[in-house]
Amino acid sequence: METQVSTKDTRLKKIKLDFKDSKYATGRRKRSIAKVWVKKGSGMIHVNGKIMNEYFKRPVHQIIVMRPLELSNVATTYDVRASVKGGGHSGQAGAIIHGISRALVLHDENLKTALKKEKLTTRDSRVVERKKYGRKKARRSFQFSKR
Repeated sequence: METQVSTKDTRLKKIKLDFKDSKYATGRRKRSIAKVWVKKGSGMIHVNGKIMNEYFKRPVHQIIVMRPLELSNVATTYDVRASVKGGGHSGQAGAIIHGISRALVLHDENLKTALKKEKLTTRDSRVVERKKYGRKKARRSFQFSKR
């Protein structure tokens, strides 16, 4: 996995991300699947080869991704690399926090109680309900006309 970082002379320099001694976990939410690697480091979060702030432009999604690290007070001690596909940004952010939580528990078993209390290690199984025939949407029916 390579990341491009701009230097002062505006040339792109490739930095190789090393995640050899890391723990891996998979996170899922809606239609999104996130592969997450967590290792000891300085608190950098990379999503699909980009820094998290570049990938998730909305502050809400950035806060959601940081939530498991801040709850367990390890925001500056672990590096995270995530590869996420499918769904939209909200589903992808949810998949990443599920993956980060599971990987943190694999790395340090003492964090399990704090993360489980906030229900971050549990997969949120809610998905979009399918559209039914004879209806406008999944449940919304066409307007009824008496005459």
